[in-house]
Amino acid sequence: MTQTPDAVENHYGRGGILESILGALRGMGKDPAQLQPADLAPVDEFHIRGRESTIELATRAGLRPGLRVLDVGCGLGGSARYLATEYGCSVAGIDLTREYTEVASELTQRVGLADKVKFRQASALELPFADGEFDIVWTEHVQMNIADKRAFYAELARALKPGGKLVFHDIFAGTGGAPHYPVPWAETPGISFLAAPGEARAILEQLGLRFLDWADRTPPAMAWFAATVERIRQSGLPPLGMHLLTGPTATDKIGNMLRNLQEARIAVWQAVAQKA
Repeated sequence: MTQTPDAVENHYGRGGILESILGALRGMGKDPAQLQPADLAPVDEFHIRGRESTIELATRAGLRPGLRVLDVGCGLGGSARYLATEYGCSVAGIDLTREYTEVASELTQRVGLADKVKFRQASALELPFADGEFDIVWTEHVQMNIADKRAFYAELARALKPGGKLVFHDIFAGTGGAPHYPVPWAETPGISFLAAPGEARAILEQLGLRFLDWADRTPPAMAWFAATVERIRQSGLPPLGMHLLTGPTATDKIGNMLRNLQEARIAVWQAVAQKA
């Protein structure tokens, strides 16, 4: 997904993710053989504000049953499963990190959604789908690891049907200077490629997409991280959470995200853009 795909996959693929999740669930009194999609919500939506932002973005998108959705950078598949369960969509998910797609498939099987949601390992710059195959292309927190924004957005647009919608929730460069590292998408700046939100919007408009919704979600992101930092300060990390994906520097990453938002070093936007 970037000029250094191996480095990106190595950053996210840690080994033992499934075992960590199942162990945490058992510790919480859950039976891994009898899971519901909601049981996985604390860990399987690897983006700012988790399930809350997934619900918000789905509402913006105006989803309805029967739509064919492509989730680009699906992670462990939480958003894809939510769209299938709550909106009756048929969802395909791709991610560069093979471990993520393998865990996503296993968790989807365990919650009984394998007939509605499929995952495969692939690059967002080379989607293994035909032109115009999807009604919705959905992406959250992916393009930060991709240097060539035009190639990325052009490939997403290619997969959309005429009249289809690109729906995204993403992190962009702020006005306050370079971010503090580590952050969830990069331990160092080497695999981080932040663009200004206006730059991404301009590229998409040049590609022929028309914006239906364009919303700055930095304030709620900042409030969410502030609450998370305080919760960790008081109670420590929960048994099941994003720290199972972000590794030993999890608390540093969370703290840096709050600081980066407070200092306007990053910004968070949601948008819906329609293909002509």
